Amino acid sequence: MKIALIGYGKMGKAIEEIAVQRGHEIVLKIDVGNLQEFTREGLNKANVAIEFSSPHSAFDNVMKCLQYETPVICGSTGWLDRLDEVKAYCNSHPGAAFLYSSNYSIGVNIFFELNRKLASMMAEHPFYDVSMAEIHHTQKKDAPSGTAISLAEQIIDQVKRKKLWVNHISDNPDELEIISERIDITPGTHSVKYSSLVDNIEIIHTAHSRMGFANGAVLAAEFINGKNGIFSMKDVLGF
Repeated sequence: MKIALIGYGKMGKAIEEIAVQRGHEIVLKIDVGNLQEFTREGLNKANVAIEFSSPHSAFDNVMKCLQYETPVICGSTGWLDRLDEVKAYCNSHPGAAFLYSSNYSIGVNIFFELNRKLASMMAEHPFYDVSMAEIHHTQKKDAPSGTAISLAEQIIDQVKRKKLWVNHISDNPDELEIISERIDITPGTHSVKYSSLVDNIEIIHTAHSRMGFANGAVLAAEFINGKNGIFSMKDVLGF
């Protein structure tokens, strides 16, 4: 498979390493220094584009890939206020292919499933309060993380006593508290805690390196190759 990398930072380089190990070829690398090469001709050399850039450029990058008829998977976070626009474009262009995940790690996607199940079980036990925490490296541009937001939305969908998430300490019982920390050289930790007067229940996912995310991104690219439509990691993993 031939892959275009849109965004060639630390994640892009990790994805390149995994892709080459799996026998794929990187035919295009786009970063801030060579945006003039981000053309239809360049993209059309690839079977799939993998987009890991930044919150302010992700939407335009994804739309360019779709308009140039290159299937694209996206792992950039912090731009989801425009995700519905991307989905609307895909729905009106049957040949388009798009896959988004806030986190491509296989372990995190299993964690998502555990979080959803635990939230559904805790929904009927109002004497437990629920809170979240996440830790990432200091270079991460958004807070809370896209993964934390995904976890929070799963909880709010199940635990109806929580109406919205907030990114600060809160005494409001309607608010789901997410505490974000940024510590150097930390790939990512997410925790969800249910606390009562008698006990706590907590689930935690801790990443040890970017390679788990990179491996999942390449698996997603392999999955979407040759397909049309809108997909997620649940489709890739068969959940």
